[in-house]
Amino acid sequence: MPEGPEIDSDRLHEAIHERVEHEGGAFLKGIALTTAVFAACAAVASLQAGATVNEALLLKTEATRDQAEASDQWTYYQAKGIKAAVQEASRTAWLAAGKDAPADFHQTAERYAREQEDIQKAAREKERARDEQSAEADRLLVRHHGFANAVALLQIAIALGAVAALTRARIVWGGSLFVGLSAVGLLSWQWLR
Repeated sequence: MPEGPEIDSDRLHEAIHERVEHEGGAFLKGIALTTAVFAACAAVASLQAGATVNEALLLKTEATRDQAEASDQWTYYQAKGIKAAVQEASRTAWLAAGKDAPADFHQTAERYAREQEDIQKAAREKERARDEQSAEADRLLVRHHGFANAVALLQIAIALGAVAALTRARIVWGGSLFVGLSAVGLLSWQWLR
């Protein structure tokens, strides 16, 4: 006669193992799925961050070129002013000597003054273009930072997902979901801006 009730422990152990495997498997699949989605979003955000910073750098470069061209125009403007002043000084020297100055001195000085007006307009146009490009580049840099922040948050969410998978801690996965969804929200907001 057996000493106690006989329990098929092998079968019970197998049933418990299957139950844990089934529940853990669904949990791990959920972590894997959300981590994959977060990784895809991080890739897209990273591409957008790179694209916006490249565009911003290009605009800053164009703004710098326009600034250099505006400076060239202002230098040309000053040169014309100096030439006009030299012509006027020469005319004044003739008049101080009590002689009539050649007519071309005055006409040349007036021509230089008219040319200065055109040069001034061109310089101001270059400065306006510089300011517009620089402002657009600054706006793109702000947008770049938003995309870069979304990438960082998504990387944190992915790391938390890995920790949750290793420890099978649902609260860590919840943290991963919270951070990841926040990052997806930030990413969406950057696209809508």
